[in-house]
Amino acid sequence: MPQPGETHLRFPFRRAALAGAAVLVVSSAPAAPAAQDDTVADPAQYVNPFVGTAPGGADFGHGGGAGNTFPGATAPLGGVQWSPDTVTYQHGGYAYGDNRIRGFSLTHLSGAGCRDYGNVPFMPMLAGDTTGQATFSHANEQATPGNYRVTFDNGIGSDLTATQRSGIARFTYPATDDRPAALSVDAGKAFNAATGTVDIGTDTLSGFTDSGGFCKSANRYRLYFHAVFDHPFAQVVRPDGRPGAAQVSFGPGVRTVTVRVGVSFVSVDGARGNIAAEQHSNPYDQIRRAARDRWNDWLGRISVGGGTDTQRRVFYTALYHSLLHPSALSDADGRYPGMDGRIHTTPAGHVQYANFSGWDVYRSQVQLLALLAPHEASDIAQSVLNQGLQAGYFDRWTLANGGTGVMVGDPLPVIASAVYAFGATDFDARGLLRAAMAGRDDERQRPGHAQYDALGYIPAGTKGVWGSAATTLEYAVSDYALAQLAHRLGDTAAHDTLLKASGNWRNLFNPATGYLQPRAADGTWPAFTPAQTNEYVEGNAAQYTWMVPHDLPGLFTLMGGNAAVTARLDTFFTQLNAGGTQPYAYLGNEPSFDTPWAYDFVGRPDRARDIVRRALATLFSDRPDGLVGNDDLGAMSSWAVWASLGMYPQAAGTGQLALAEPAFPRVVVHRPGGPRVVLVAPDASATSRDIRTLTVNAPQRKGS
Repeated sequence: MPQPGETHLRFPFRRAALAGAAVLVVSSAPAAPAAQDDTVADPAQYVNPFVGTAPGGADFGHGGGAGNTFPGATAPLGGVQWSPDTVTYQHGGYAYGDNRIRGFSLTHLSGAGCRDYGNVPFMPMLAGDTTGQATFSHANEQATPGNYRVTFDNGIGSDLTATQRSGIARFTYPATDDRPAALSVDAGKAFNAATGTVDIGTDTLSGFTDSGGFCKSANRYRLYFHAVFDHPFAQVVRPDGRPGAAQVSFGPGVRTVTVRVGVSFVSVDGARGNIAAEQHSNPYDQIRRAARDRWNDWLGRISVGGGTDTQRRVFYTALYHSLLHPSALSDADGRYPGMDGRIHTTPAGHVQYANFSGWDVYRSQVQLLALLAPHEASDIAQSVLNQGLQAGYFDRWTLANGGTGVMVGDPLPVIASAVYAFGATDFDARGLLRAAMAGRDDERQRPGHAQYDALGYIPAGTKGVWGSAATTLEYAVSDYALAQLAHRLGDTAAHDTLLKASGNWRNLFNPATGYLQPRAADGTWPAFTPAQTNEYVEGNAAQYTWMVPHDLPGLFTLMGGNAAVTARLDTFFTQLNAGGTQPYAYLGNEPSFDTPWAYDFVGRPDRARDIVRRALATLFSDRPDGLVGNDDLGAMSSWAVWASLGMYPQAAGTGQLALAEPAFPRVVVHRPGGPRVVLVAPDASATSRDIRTLTVNAPQRKGS
């Protein structure tokens, strides 16, 4: 019998489940002591930052078949990503198959499908070397959370670590070579075209770089930097006479050089101040240990017990990649450049964040952040609002302090609504709702909004709209998420308007085909095939037909009921990652992310469990080729984290979770400022067959 304050739930799962079913217990009560070595004490040891740096799947034309991650040093949600760049370019800057490094640049995007950042590469060398690159072996390379190390074949060693807005490097030069230790810095290099200046002091290099153009957009940004060395320069050269580049060398006998580097989007003084505020003149090894401790704090907010070492590596690597972005934009003193071009200041104790891969991360990454870091997630939501107020509308994909217009839908307000639903509420939610409601009538924020409001859908061929069907469905998802926020805030009028609009997906359902498909302005249905990509975005009709996460029961009724839907889902999951031109699942890209969990809504969580388990086993690994598609600033990795927990935030804007089965017998979520969440599935294994019961706030069994 439930005790006072407890709720016991038995899922309406099919009773055809086989014997030996796993039991899932979700509890916020204090957990019983775990068995010795039951949970991970040093989760950073299981992270492999090289995962995603080699192609793990086919290139379907959506940014390549790799995760496009980077292996370098950074902090959780850090504004510095000091990472190696290989001569062979891959989004993220590092291609695992190349053994040539051309520099260690200060900024990177993890998992994006387009190039940007890669600003101000530092390259250690021996004086007189004009190659601009060095070869290395992976046997002489190591990456862990907060630290990157490599020894080139020429004997030069590089150790990098980072704080939130600064980095520190220790370069060692071979004692057997009498050429002076040297180093180049280039503010005129980035992954896109760049210009800049480098000012040279006796032991400092400072300046700025201008770059941008993400996904061929007009977005531009300016990044300032300041570097201070522990030895004065013996000689300075301007390569090719360029003011944006400098090559410095050091005096005889110098064989170890340490450099501290700060970055700022405000000023050189801001970059210098970030070093002082975050490094406090501490030595390299102390900063490196602090970086690892910081990562262990964040990674340790989910402790897993049981499972194999490979499962732990996949899980903690995915969690690590989920916690890299958004990136801190504001300086330690709170100053940051707004999307209006002016300098703003955050309240004390808060951070302005940047780099919002909206279309990707609204589905499951920001919910994970809100669960594990509610303070930072609240700041992320406030950052979204600040961007919208400063720009006058909410862009879809923002980088630094500008919009790019990339992708579709209206995802940034969804981000704020989603984190609010998961308990990250310390931001101006009412202001966000007001701005989002106004933005629904702004063509910059919602192309095709007039037709969407008048007809209940965006007609095929609407000018200025990429993928009328996909965009209609994205707007419906956004309207639903905002409706939930309006409900929580007690705004009945906004809630009713938004909830009604969230049903616009129904206007694309063609009863003759059973698909959500493009529709003409006069209500007729153009020629159609389930595998068509026309009027969809990075996917096809078969994949987008399931993208009604907020009203799957309504969709399934139109499709003919549970039996018919189950059969269609079974066919759909014949392939798990078929790409955008085949009428099967495409789990390497976002539109298919929530589809495995659709089985829950037809009473077949056993099938959800099977698909999720297959996806975890075949689409994710602990090797460099461990991702089959772009990680998209943590979006795909967050899917793997949720899948490993056996749950998924199906409908954005709600705190509801669709369930499958945890990958680990025991999971403890340590939420800052809140109770622990304990998941106990004692029979979870590679061969367990089903979850038959769910108990919430259950007393812990002795030894569980």
